[in-house]
Amino acid sequence: MRPARALASVLSAAALSVALGLTGAAASGAPATGAPATGAVPAADTTGSAGRWAPAETATITPGVQMYTAGAQCTANFVFRDAQDRTYVGYAAHCAGTGEATDTNGCRAGSLELGTPVRFARGGTLAGGGETVGRGTLAYSSWQTMREVGTRAGRICANNDFALVRVRAQDVREVNPSVPFFGGPTKVADAPAEGTQVYTYGSSSVRPTDVLSPKTGLSLGVTGRGWGFTAYTATPGIPGDSGSGMLDDQGRAVGTLSTVAIAPLPASNGLGSLDEELSFAQQHSGIRGLRLVKGTEPFTPFDPAG
Repeated sequence: MRPARALASVLSAAALSVALGLTGAAASGAPATGAPATGAVPAADTTGSAGRWAPAETATITPGVQMYTAGAQCTANFVFRDAQDRTYVGYAAHCAGTGEATDTNGCRAGSLELGTPVRFARGGTLAGGGETVGRGTLAYSSWQTMREVGTRAGRICANNDFALVRVRAQDVREVNPSVPFFGGPTKVADAPAEGTQVYTYGSSSVRPTDVLSPKTGLSLGVTGRGWGFTAYTATPGIPGDSGSGMLDDQGRAVGTLSTVAIAPLPASNGLGSLDEELSFAQQHSGIRGLRLVKGTEPFTPFDPAG
């Protein structure tokens, strides 16, 4: 991977925070395509079964896998499918951004074009990019889409940090939608209320081991009128964890990791509400029938420290 850009702080009226992607300079790819989606779309794939996916114990492309985009390393959140049974893996839109760590307003920040190659990997560190376990292409970026449709609301621009990578056809056989360690997700749900127990799995290349990848913590409450929330975990999300998914105490997919705060709640993480982010993508991505895929493994709320 390319050297990580230095983290820089962003001062706003609400908090001092930084984006969490380990990123390098970005380059242009294929032009964007797609028209707005129409019609009601189920939030989750209720037809998925273990037989459709690689076994959870041997699958190499899962929530929590490392994703490399033009030198930037981030973490996958959840698996998605569309009406044509194509498979996607989600991560943060800023992982395909072209600007600086200070660019956290998705309505103004630049983004790589759709079609940009993305590499799935395991075992990546600061010394090397790990083992390639699959490939895909950028299929949707909330940042690019918000600029195209003229989004202006600050609560959406600041929290809608979600992108989708379409998995290459020959690599779909390596996919399982279950979150490592915890299982699930069981469905999509709103941002969790203050005090709700939450669970996440991050794969930053800054960590020399995955022992600290599974984490649990508490929601600190909803922000942006439901478009986001903040959370404390036993160890905070760090650069490279960007995009990783968060489950609530029922194993429901509730968020995508975006930032770490310096103030007023040091080391807390800012997350986008997946329910809002997915609804926006269903309306504007042009990906017909987009929905979350439920995990094949049951949700089990283990405490990693216990």
